[in-house]
Amino acid sequence: MFSPRDEKDLSDLVAGATDALAVIGGGTRTVGAPVQGGVLTTSGLSGITLYDPGALTLVAQAGTPVSEIEAALDAENQMLAFEPMDHRTLLDTEGVPTIGGVVGANVSGPRRVQAGACRDFLLGVRCVDGSGTIVKNGGRVMKNVTGYDLARLMCGSRGTLGILSEVGFKVLPKPEATAVLLLTGLTIGEAVKAMASALTSPFEVTGAAHVPVGLDSAPVTMLRLEGFEDSVAYRANQLKARLAAFGPADIERRVEGPENTKAGWAWVRDVAAFAEKTAVWRVSVKASEVEAMLESGIWQTLACDAILDLGGGLVWIGADDAQLSDNANWDGSGSSDRLHGAENLHATLQECMRLTGGHATLVKGPEALRSKVPVFQPEPAPLATLAQGLRRQFDPKGILNPGLMGQ
Repeated sequence: MFSPRDEKDLSDLVAGATDALAVIGGGTRTVGAPVQGGVLTTSGLSGITLYDPGALTLVAQAGTPVSEIEAALDAENQMLAFEPMDHRTLLDTEGVPTIGGVVGANVSGPRRVQAGACRDFLLGVRCVDGSGTIVKNGGRVMKNVTGYDLARLMCGSRGTLGILSEVGFKVLPKPEATAVLLLTGLTIGEAVKAMASALTSPFEVTGAAHVPVGLDSAPVTMLRLEGFEDSVAYRANQLKARLAAFGPADIERRVEGPENTKAGWAWVRDVAAFAEKTAVWRVSVKASEVEAMLESGIWQTLACDAILDLGGGLVWIGADDAQLSDNANWDGSGSSDRLHGAENLHATLQECMRLTGGHATLVKGPEALRSKVPVFQPEPAPLATLAQGLRRQFDPKGILNPGLMGQ
């Protein structure tokens, strides 16, 4: 394993590399097709290099643990507003999530529906491209418009265009209070309508999710409001009245972010309910398409479970061994049966995405499945040509995570 100590070390290592490199941060997000190559971790590039609470800006080396950044922000009552997901529970991985890994995968959480994604808070990056050249884009202030916006291009490229060495963010103050409205027993269609009503209201909902099994084994729709205590109390009551047609809503009010409310949304953020699932897909689709996709489509022939986030615009699809075996459409048993069932579900999701214009990503699955099917939604031909051209420019030797995204 290669573990460069600083940016210069990283640059020299990449410049001299002739074989493929499997680029990772802390190794907690094993998403994508398996990469055959020497493992390069950026965990040795660690430390917060600039934090100005007054200017709401933070800069850190790519290998800095997310927990270290959150601790520094917490001391100043600030936060990463995009609420990055921790994949360890879902993927059963160890290691430590790094801030470079967050940027590399554009990892965001439930607050994205109101605040935006990781890339929306990115001020700038430093990285090393596939030839070993150190590239800098953006800066350390919010009003920075220097050159092309390569920072957002790198965000979500998963190490295929360059290896991040430093990232800069805008941060935000933590909310003083939180309230959560809970609607119990709604169908998928009713939940989507309730969440749409909440999100289009003037009450600034910062989380809208629907889980199939809550504490009392019934489906639960969760709506979060944050801000100053008096404002949150008023908005929660107004939103409850707005949603009265969907049934009675319980209001959980919490001041100064207590652990139970925080843990509840972390559970949604990290898709912890699917920790025991064998295969999990992350599906981005129009919320208006979700009911037809699930209740009139997939569930008519295939077994799986679904969790809705971002008001229904993000759907997590999960299936365990028994469900995958049911999906195999043949008599038999064993891993080949489950693999065939997973392929059937994957193909069905891909077809749904083709019809709806959405995207389905295989986030969790056996290596045999990830090696056999396209992990990411196939790109339209013009976009694929553009992406290939960018990779040739940034990685002329083709050594950075080759094949990870199906390129």
